[in-house]
Amino acid sequence: MTRARIDYVWIATFAILVTFAVPWFLWGDSRVFAGLPLWLWWHIGWMGLATVVFYLFTRNAWDRGMAEGTR
Repeated sequence: MTRARIDYVWIATFAILVTFAVPWFLWGDSRVFAGLPLWLWWHIGWMGLATVVFYLFTRNAWDRGMAEGTR
């Protein structure tokens, strides 16, 4: 993939992470699993996913936009 295409993939990935960070589709849902509300499990899982994505970002694309000529 070209550098620009990879940049767009990272932008889309982070946009999806932000969009689904708040589980609006679980509002008003009273289901409980293992003693915790389902929406809280969503946050726990989502933060785990965000951690993995951020790790991959730091390993593969941390220097995006910081290359020579951007000062």
